[in-house]
Amino acid sequence: MSDSITELTAQICAFRDERDWAQFHNPKEMAVAIAAEAGELLQHFVWQDAGQSLARVTTRRAEIASEMADIGILLFEMAANCGVDLAAAMQAKLALNEERYAVAKAKGSNKKYNEL
Repeated sequence: MSDSITELTAQICAFRDERDWAQFHNPKEMAVAIAAEAGELLQHFVWQDAGQSLARVTTRRAEIASEMADIGILLFEMAANCGVDLAAAMQAKLALNEERYAVAKAKGSNKKYNEL
């Protein structure tokens, strides 16, 4: 993992461990929590058109950043709990997406890789 991911994950796990919360953080509970926090992030944008969504990022930046942080914290901890090197997994996914979404086919398109 990159140093920043490693350091953040260590801080997150230390926070959890100081409170003896690891017993509650099984993979299912972590996945549920991530989905719940993603829902809270989504609430900021429901029924907003593209312009309104962009404006909301400006007017509610702190609240939106807080929801994004919640998701990141949970994701980093879940990866650590499951023995997943998150940086390596993300790099592998980026490499796969490079293949799936070749610039020559995907540039300017919002189609899924199997539709290009």
